[in-house]
Amino acid sequence: MATDSVAIAFRNVDKSYDCGRTLAVRVVSLEIAAGEFLAMVGTSGSGKTTLLKMINRLVDPSAGTVEVEGQDVQTLDPFQLRRRIGYVFQGIGLFPHLTVAENIAVTPRLVGWSADKIETRMSELLDLVQLPHDVRQRMPSTLSGGQRQRVGVARALAARPNIVLMDEPFGALDPITRDALAREYRAAHQSLGLTTVMITHDMLEAILLADRIAVMNAGEIVAVGTPHDLLTDPKNEYVRELIDVPRRQASEVERLAGARL
Repeated sequence: MATDSVAIAFRNVDKSYDCGRTLAVRVVSLEIAAGEFLAMVGTSGSGKTTLLKMINRLVDPSAGTVEVEGQDVQTLDPFQLRRRIGYVFQGIGLFPHLTVAENIAVTPRLVGWSADKIETRMSELLDLVQLPHDVRQRMPSTLSGGQRQRVGVARALAARPNIVLMDEPFGALDPITRDALAREYRAAHQSLGLTTVMITHDMLEAILLADRIAVMNAGEIVAVGTPHDLLTDPKNEYVRELIDVPRRQASEVERLAGARL
C-alpha cells in the first residue's frame, strides 16, 4: 500500500430491499486505505456486489454512510462521482456500436479532455494493457474475450481515477488469459498507485492478488485480514471452509502429479 490515508469507508452500512423485509447488507464498517488492493469474497448472495455498488452510488445504503476520499457519497452527484471511479465487471459492458478507441474515450470526453490529451492517453493505455495500437478502430465484437476485457480495463483507467472497482472482472476468461490479465492488472495497480476493490468468488485469486481480503457471509463482513492472516488463523468455520478449497485443490494436484511420476 502506498499510504495509510483512507480512500473508502463504510460506516455502519445497511441495505434492505422489499420495504425492509430483505436485508442484503448488515451493519458493515470497513476502511480501505489509499493504495490498497482489497478483495471481497463470499458465496453468491453474501452482499459483495451490493456493497461494492454503494461506493459509486449504483446502490444507496438504507442506513449508515459511505465515504470516498473523505466525502459522504450521498452529498455528491452520482454521475460526477462515477466519472472519478473506474469500474470493471465480468460482463465487460463495452458499447457494441462504438470502436475500441471510442469506448476508451467515453469518460475523458465526458469530463472535457481535449482531443490531443485523449489521443496521448489512448496510446499510454493500449501499451499498459498490452494491446496492439491497430485495435483502436475495431469493433468489440471482433475481439477475443481477453482483448475485450483488456479494453474494459483501459476504459476504467482512461480518466486517471484514483479508485477502481472490479466485479468478477476475470471470471469469464479461460484460465491462461485470466491469470495473465490478473497479474498484469496487479502490476498496473502497483505502478499507478491505485486503490482497488475487487469482488471474486475465487479464494485463490484473492489470496494471490490482494493486500487484504474481506470475507462476507449473509450480508456481514465476518473476517478481514491479509492473505497470511486468513491462511494461518481463520477466525471462524466459514472462513476456514473458504481457505480449505484452494488447499484441497493444490493437494489433489500434487497427489495426481505424484501418481503419474
